[in-house]
Amino acid sequence: MSTSWRQRWQEGRIGFHLEHTHPALTRYWPELDVAPGTKVLVPLCGKSLDMRWLAEAGHPVLGIELAPEAIDQFLAERGMAVARYTQAGFKVSRQGSVELWCGDFFHLHIQQAAEIGAFYDRASLIALPPATRERYAFHLAQLVPPAAKGLLISLEHPDHGAGPPYSVPAGEIEKLFTANFQVTLLAKGQPDERGRTESVWALERRGPRP
Repeated sequence: MSTSWRQRWQEGRIGFHLEHTHPALTRYWPELDVAPGTKVLVPLCGKSLDMRWLAEAGHPVLGIELAPEAIDQFLAERGMAVARYTQAGFKVSRQGSVELWCGDFFHLHIQQAAEIGAFYDRASLIALPPATRERYAFHLAQLVPPAAKGLLISLEHPDHGAGPPYSVPAGEIEKLFTANFQVTLLAKGQPDERGRTESVWALERRGPRP
């Protein structure tokens, strides 16, 4: 995936990027009741403006992104100072309360995620081919503590084998996550002109509360 993903960014083939905050984030994140100051993990974050919204809502953000082009574009869109350093093999750029870690999400270990208390996935799961999605769900469960809450936005479309974005039906989401998370469907949209339907899920990590 790494080569094709980098190529998409280098060629500007990023139709998945939204030029605004995703409406499901502003609508449903407050319902999760995540405490202000809770650090939010955003896997495969791209240059999503959703990270700005989370930061402005009082959450430090840790975004993981493989393509340095995405990180550079995110940082350039706001003329703020950037601190750069290396952490556990990742090149980290910090701008305000947003940290962007350039590298492979699967190389992020629990020691680096110690401060994480919530997560947000708008385009991570649906960016991964079927064989990788199970690994993703398991790795996410290892990174977040018991009672951590997250918002997942998924997508279904008629061309099930094509992607990214890939079609991930409700049954697969439940199969992937219910072993480690309480999974709740919050909303399902109407199909767009291409037959693509978004769904919004609340996840809460199972286990004893800290």
